[in-house]
Amino acid sequence: MKNKILGFLSAVMLLGMVGCTPAKETTETKTETKTETASGETVKVGVSIYKFDDNFMTLYRNEIESYFKSLNDGKTYEVTIQDGKNDQAEQSNQIDNFIQQGYDVLIINLVQSTSAATVIDKCASANIPCIFINREPEEADMSLYDGKDYEGKYTYVGADARQSGKFQGEIIASLENKGDLNGDGKLQYVMVVGDPENVDAKYRTEFSISQYKEVSGLDVEKLDEQRGDWDQAKGQEIVANALSKYGEKVEVVFSNNDSMALGASQAITAAGRTVGKDIYLVGVDALEEAKQFIKDGTMTGTVLNDHVGQSHTAVDAAVKAVNGEKLEKYYWVDYVKITPENVAEFLK
Repeated sequence: MKNKILGFLSAVMLLGMVGCTPAKETTETKTETKTETASGETVKVGVSIYKFDDNFMTLYRNEIESYFKSLNDGKTYEVTIQDGKNDQAEQSNQIDNFIQQGYDVLIINLVQSTSAATVIDKCASANIPCIFINREPEEADMSLYDGKDYEGKYTYVGADARQSGKFQGEIIASLENKGDLNGDGKLQYVMVVGDPENVDAKYRTEFSISQYKEVSGLDVEKLDEQRGDWDQAKGQEIVANALSKYGEKVEVVFSNNDSMALGASQAITAAGRTVGKDIYLVGVDALEEAKQFIKDGTMTGTVLNDHVGQSHTAVDAAVKAVNGEKLEKYYWVDYVKITPENVAEFLK
């Protein structure tokens, strides 16, 4: 009997030792997953786009998702893309949730570029890398953590909006008549602005005109400048009103993006004007429809805002950050002028 009791007690002790071992291993595995970037890791990527119904940003976000799927580096990228609905409060909540849920890296297309400092501070406090795209923060905001631990963990990926404005001006200045249809030695124009608080809009508005004056040698006369919020319907309304008010005096319509330019094209047609004959029209983004308009002669030109190059660069920066590599403060992707002479190269 004594031997049976001893055998039973030994068995119980053995089972107890076996039973506690897996629990210890599970706890260590969870800790390791959180602190190490090993092969096979799932990386959580939070993306917030300022609004989903922007034509250009639709192309951009789709390319982000597609490029993440194409990566073959042994990691699984769990990408969550959310619609900021053009509401900064909505986007701020999204960013807060990404941080609270322990996302590994954020890619942010700001609703308001002026909110960059707040976003950077939040990400720095949580030590989460942040990649800004498309809407450039102020230089002072991008320098907030110079010389501090968070330096090199946030960046801006985009094209220099000054260049896009300059290219618009050069497209008009390179025309045989330099856009001066009435021959008075002065360019009369209408400017359709995206969002005056947006850095891209500011630079495109400013540099399209300054570069035109420098290259053409002519003076300019601004007939009208209105805010279109990057929206096609608003672009149409602004240009329709300008053409109604100023008539044939309008020689060129500069639009900060193609969506508003497409609206402007509708207004020009409705007013009985003909692009290339008695008015000129330029945009930015090189949307497929805009490129077709250039081929058909209903737009003078546009500037390619390379969503493929920018989205891939943004993803590459996110991957570098997750791997602990130091980021540069800016990653620039060049714009490209598109005119009737080269548009065929860029049409699908």
